[in-house]
Amino acid sequence: MIIEQIYTGCLSQGAYYIESNGDAAIIDPLREVAPYIEKAKKNKAAIKYIFETHFHADFVSGHVTLAKETGATIVYGPEAKTSYDSLIAKDHQEFKIGNITLTVLHTPGHTMESTTYLLRDQNEKEIAIFSGDTLFLGDVGRPDLAQKAANISQEELAGILYESLWEKIMPLPDDVLIYPAHGAGSACGKNLSKETVGTLGEQKRKNYALREDMTKEEFISEVTKDLLPAPQYFPLNVKMNMEGYKHIDTVLESGTKSLSLNEFEAIANENEAIILDVRHQNEFAKGHIPKSIFIGIDGGFAPWAGSIIGNISQPILLVTPKGREKETVTRLARVGFDNTLGYLEGGTEIWDKAGKNLDSVNSVDTDALKQLMERDNIKIFDVRKPQEYQSEHVTNAFSTPLDFINEHLSEFPSNLPFYIHCAGGYRSMIAASILKRMEIHNIIDIKGGFTKIKEAGIEVSN
Repeated sequence: MIIEQIYTGCLSQGAYYIESNGDAAIIDPLREVAPYIEKAKKNKAAIKYIFETHFHADFVSGHVTLAKETGATIVYGPEAKTSYDSLIAKDHQEFKIGNITLTVLHTPGHTMESTTYLLRDQNEKEIAIFSGDTLFLGDVGRPDLAQKAANISQEELAGILYESLWEKIMPLPDDVLIYPAHGAGSACGKNLSKETVGTLGEQKRKNYALREDMTKEEFISEVTKDLLPAPQYFPLNVKMNMEGYKHIDTVLESGTKSLSLNEFEAIANENEAIILDVRHQNEFAKGHIPKSIFIGIDGGFAPWAGSIIGNISQPILLVTPKGREKETVTRLARVGFDNTLGYLEGGTEIWDKAGKNLDSVNSVDTDALKQLMERDNIKIFDVRKPQEYQSEHVTNAFSTPLDFINEHLSEFPSNLPFYIHCAGGYRSMIAASILKRMEIHNIIDIKGGFTKIKEAGIEVSN
């Protein structure tokens, strides 16, 4: 028996390859499916099933493509409805994979179709659960994401989730392994652990939502508290996962076209395309095409693209580090952005050589900032998440979280210089690019963010 977690850090997402006696199954695959096919081929196994734990909101699964290329059956739990061929399993239905068995445990609450798959070995011993977004390490799935689709409140969904956990999962042996769909960094929970595999016994002791003496009312109160609004691309990804999507190769063919300067400008004008610059934030700060948006490929790229751009049908043109064009298009496609139209060959260098203007972002180091704060009453804006700000922040700084920056535009001074920061510099540069796109140019980025602010001894509060 083989159980392999295939973890993608950018999405904080875990897919799973399971194999026994020549049969293989994939749980919650990513959109680019070649690695699963190659792995099975190498092991001389046939992919028999593709198990989906629910309709994912934060990424586009590879189930439709994988089924077409392998003939495997797509399996969902009860209450799922798809526009393509799939097997909608019954609660407790069993599926044989070689010498092992996967049993469907319908565990609604995060979504109504949410399902946990229980793996038993050839001796019927309960080995592991693949819990999707029902149960994470340190947390449980958010009960607010499916309330519109289910036409019930988040409190009702939280109550359903409580019953799912206590009736289907908590009775399992403590040594059962938990393989969740996500770890820390995912927006599908609020307290996820950095660990990606654990035991049920550990979670019964450590997970705030699994306290043995927790009542249903306490559970509902805890899991619905302090939930941030869901990113706007979430329902669009759900729709793609329910209805299907383009083959990744088609998306790559369009997105990786090399464009000359004239072609790039013509497409930008004709399609009202966003210019997305994915280089390092320091390179973007030094010089970028005016009104381009920065989201660096080496940060939390795909989720931030989904949150900032939002509309997955938006035409996109790319400025990328040389050789990373395919990676960029692939990672955008993982969250549903299929309308990438190509990249500028030669990047900002070719733009500059043609005599076209480059914009820049001013910055200040924390030693100079400290002197400014001692001398003047400057305005500082913190674009970290609300929880980060509440934990500790620069005294008198304003909280304007990047996730909701458009709601705070009126708060930024229109004439006087102002200063922005995040934890380390990545998110503040995204914020700066958005503000400059809105013709707010009097921004000064604080180098190194809150980390350097604390090192400089600047006064902070909580």
